[in-house]
Amino acid sequence: MTRFLLLKLVGPMQAWGEHTLETYRPVHPFPTRSGLVGLLGACLGLDGQQRAELCALDASFRLAVRADQDPRRPYEASTITDFHTVSPVRRADGQLSPYPLVTRREYLCDASFTAALAFLPDGRFRHEEVVAAVNYPRHTPYLGRRSCPLGRPLLEGEVMAESLAAALAQVPPHTGVIYSEDPEGHHSQLRVRDVILPGRNRSFGTRWVYIRAEREGLA
Repeated sequence: MTRFLLLKLVGPMQAWGEHTLETYRPVHPFPTRSGLVGLLGACLGLDGQQRAELCALDASFRLAVRADQDPRRPYEASTITDFHTVSPVRRADGQLSPYPLVTRREYLCDASFTAALAFLPDGRFRHEEVVAAVNYPRHTPYLGRRSCPLGRPLLEGEVMAESLAAALAQVPPHTGVIYSEDPEGHHSQLRVRDVILPGRNRSFGTRWVYIRAEREGLA
C-alpha cells in the first residue's frame, strides 16, 4: 500500500495553460503537472526563478487528476476567453512586435478536480513536508494564474491505496475522467508538454497521460 496526498482544485476560474504563442493562450481541460508544481512551489515558498528546486519538486511525485463530474450538480465546466492588448509581445517569427497586439487567454469556469500525488522514496521533497506547506502556505497558491483564486482549502486528505486511481476512488464524487501517469485500465493516451526542464528559460518536456472514464469508482 502507498500513502497518497489528495488535493481539491476548485474555484470560479482555473487556467492550466497549454503550449502557446504569446497572442493565444489556450487552457488545458485538466490541471497540468507544471501548474501543480507551481502551486505546490508557492505553498513551499519557492518562486519561478528557482528552477532547480522546482525541477526537484517535479521529480518527487507521481500524479493523477480526476475531472470531477457530480450528478447532483446541474452545470458543467465551461471555457471563457479574455481579450486584452499587450506590448511588447513576441510574434510567431520570434521577433518582438513594436505595436500592441490583441491577445486571448482562456479560462475554465465552474470546474472541480481531485488530484492524487504519491511521493517517491528518493525524491527531494517528502510527503510530510508538502502536507505541512499545503496546510500553511508561505506564498498564496492559485489555480494556474494569479487571477484564479482557490474556492476552498487545497487539502482533501491522505489515504492508503494500491494505485493512483484507487486513491481517487476514495473521494467523492466517484465519477469523472481520470488523467493519470499510471497506464492501468486506461482507454486512451495523450502526450502533454508540461514537465519543467532545468535552465533559465521557460522550457518544458513531454510526458504520457493515460485517460479513463470512471463512472462508479473502484472497489
